[in-house]
Amino acid sequence: MAGILIIDDEKSILNTLRDILEYEKYSVDDALDGIEGLKLLNENKYDVILCDIKMPRMDGLEALEHIMKITDTPVIMISGHGTIDTAVSAIKKGAYDYIEKPLDLNRLLITIKNALDKSSLIKETKVLKQKVSKTYEMVGESDAISGIKTMIERVAPTNARILITGPNGSGKELVARWIHEKSNRAILPFIEVNCAAIPAELIESKLFGHEKGSFTSAIKQRKGDFELANGGTLFLDEIGDMSLSAQAKVLRALQENKIMRVGGEKEIPVDVRIIAATNKNIKDEINNERFREDLYHRLSVILINVPPLEERKKDIPLLVNHFLSEICEDQGKPIMEIEDEALKELEKIRWTGNIRELRNVVERLVILCDDVISVNDIVLFAQPLNK
Repeated sequence: MAGILIIDDEKSILNTLRDILEYEKYSVDDALDGIEGLKLLNENKYDVILCDIKMPRMDGLEALEHIMKITDTPVIMISGHGTIDTAVSAIKKGAYDYIEKPLDLNRLLITIKNALDKSSLIKETKVLKQKVSKTYEMVGESDAISGIKTMIERVAPTNARILITGPNGSGKELVARWIHEKSNRAILPFIEVNCAAIPAELIESKLFGHEKGSFTSAIKQRKGDFELANGGTLFLDEIGDMSLSAQAKVLRALQENKIMRVGGEKEIPVDVRIIAATNKNIKDEINNERFREDLYHRLSVILINVPPLEERKKDIPLLVNHFLSEICEDQGKPIMEIEDEALKELEKIRWTGNIRELRNVVERLVILCDDVISVNDIVLFAQPLNK
């Protein structure tokens, strides 16, 4: 049942609104002024707030300012003494809507329904953000990971381009997402391009888009990832596998902050932060003329190296318990325990697939083991290819 708080100094209006809203199956609390309303708001959670403007002790606009600081619940302002300026002021301060008295019942109920829809979306967005934050949580207390966390805190608020290096499965994408989430661009797109997974003949269309008819299968215009990431972050994963021709176009885009679609004639301005990653030794790639040195210097304003799990074994118990909690929750199971000796056994393994391999092993253990994971379980299930 949705909860509604009514703040109004006229008891007759409070009683009428309460009767109507309770008839519509809403749960209703009321307050005679802004101070009393704020007290209720601090004690309870509501889905919609109705607030009068002219009230003793604290008027509605002042109450609205306080409400906006403590909750994102939609506020519908109501008044019999309002003007257009008052309405505009209320909306600017964050009100969801403004309705004049005498209240039109149909409009009020429709506005409340729409406000509830917004409230529901806000809650869903919070849940999704929590899930995303949990998914991309950086776990570890080793010196290497602590250093990376410190670096992220320092460089994330800037627009500096970043090159992340490290072996496959070590968490380069996680670092890139953390940088984006802690940047001023966090509410804007994070677009990922796996340069190794896209054929050389398609990478330019993927990055820069194309015009209709620019090649045989171009049946309509398509925006590229540079445009889609405009204002946000473009993550070029495995950039060491990008073709030299695509590298030249990326270099030009970075130099001029403009792109041109395949088959197009018009330059399109873009504002994109570039984060690149590779598991290759870029200096070797440059020496072998497979990677442009000038592009390397454009990309590597900041260098972050993510170490293999072999160099951060101190983090394995923390990672295992994190993955156990995450995977058990996803599968609707009680959180499983793991014996200390079993953790020590996991620390002995050479994790060639790094964090990705470790997570896969933990998922396998969750599926195949009983409530407590033992040393025997590690021997049986951790590295089945070695049997």
